[in-house]
Amino acid sequence: MTDTTYAQLSNDAVYSAILVLFLALVGYVVYLAKVAPARARGDASRAPARELVAAGGALSSTDGAPASGTADGAGAAAGRAAGPAASGADEAGEESLGARKAAGIARSLTVLGTLLLVAGVVLRAAEVHRWPLGNMYEFALAGAMFTLLGYVAWSTRRDLRWMGAFVMAPVLAVLGSAVSVWYTDASALMPSLRSYWLAVHVTIATLSVAVFTLGAVAGVLYLLQDRIESRAGAGGSFMTRLPPGRGLERMAYSAHVVAFPLWTFTVIAGAIWARQAWGSYWNWDPKEVWSFVIWVVYAAYLHARATSGWKRQNATWIALAGFVCLILNFAVVNVFVVGQHSYSGL
Repeated sequence: MTDTTYAQLSNDAVYSAILVLFLALVGYVVYLAKVAPARARGDASRAPARELVAAGGALSSTDGAPASGTADGAGAAAGRAAGPAASGADEAGEESLGARKAAGIARSLTVLGTLLLVAGVVLRAAEVHRWPLGNMYEFALAGAMFTLLGYVAWSTRRDLRWMGAFVMAPVLAVLGSAVSVWYTDASALMPSLRSYWLAVHVTIATLSVAVFTLGAVAGVLYLLQDRIESRAGAGGSFMTRLPPGRGLERMAYSAHVVAFPLWTFTVIAGAIWARQAWGSYWNWDPKEVWSFVIWVVYAAYLHARATSGWKRQNATWIALAGFVCLILNFAVVNVFVVGQHSYSGL
């Protein structure tokens, strides 16, 4: 097949993925609308007040009462909070047949959309005859693909049907921006990018951003859930369909624990590649500086999360600040700031 054919097939696969993932989003929303709230707001376990990280890893609340669980989220409580019976609906018989059908259809559509997006990325690689990470359009496709693959893989270990809508929404936003704003035709790489480090450095960077995205989704839901749990009379909220705040926070922390070493490798590999391409490990390029800023912010989050006396709510805000830095690095620095990493293709 010709490059033009590969380009057309890639575009068709991406647009098809967007349509299928949108239908999956609708399915997940229907699921959340139909599944019955299974946790009573009067349950003391649903209102842990403002959690602190205590010395030795034990949890305590601001009123001095001990809380169950450990700082790392190990134990049966975490499994009950975010595991297959997170909503308790199956056990209580409160999950309707319509909800189960909607969730099943949404999951099948998610898998199909993920496969279509993988096909779009592979066909783009066949079109450009290189690793498909040479500009913002390709990076956005790969980032969305890794996010979906991460969600699907995570879903095989625990019931994450409640999380589907909150993952599909940002993925669709990225894909929509990719095809409408960041799309560029196939082009040859700049000389400094013609290295095996493109496959290593940029792939790991993309993967880490995908995992950070899943962590940010869980972090936002945790802050919302925590706010609702602390308010009286919020029993009618759709957030009752989600795991309790403590379980959401542990999920966010788990994702960041995986993503941070990947980003650390990204920064180190970037320095090694810079030495080969430009003769220096560090050139104070805007992308280099922002990559280090992102590393510092997420390191601060992990430090705060493990420090005695820090509220988990405040630590989560630091993590979300790191995600904002990621977005700025990709959507602003890449486009509007001129430097040695000006490879957006726009």
